[in-house]
Amino acid sequence: MTIRASSAETVEDRTDSGTDPVPASQLRRRLGRADLRAVPEARRALRELLGHWGKPGRSEIAELLTSELVTNALVHTDDDAVLTATVGPRGLRVEVRDFVARRPRVRLPDAGDGTHGRGLVLVQSLADAWGIRAHGVGKAVWFELDANAA
Repeated sequence: MTIRASSAETVEDRTDSGTDPVPASQLRRRLGRADLRAVPEARRALRELLGHWGKPGRSEIAELLTSELVTNALVHTDDDAVLTATVGPRGLRVEVRDFVARRPRVRLPDAGDGTHGRGLVLVQSLADAWGIRAHGVGKAVWFELDANAA
């Protein structure tokens, strides 16, 4: 059942296949190429999705990490990206897919101006799990936050 939909965003309730009797909610949003306005819009949409999760500290971490993945995709690629976030009884999974095969790399923050190099370090440090996987002509960078973690 679709709760809200537009050309840019879909949030839907669905029941996970498997043994979870609790519905999961999902956000899917296309992010326009190099449109950095998508970053605060992605945070707002994620905040709305997580409104009933009951994990305020985890929700703040989720917003921060989502901002990092979205920013990386929009700054370091020359194409659109797709944000997908799914929250269910086990936790949250956020994935940002883009259409560029070049893989991001974890690196220390730039000692010069200090504005580059922190994104994946934050993801690596704060997420319960994260990774990069190839798909078609691009890649997906994802993270998970366990609902039962502190």
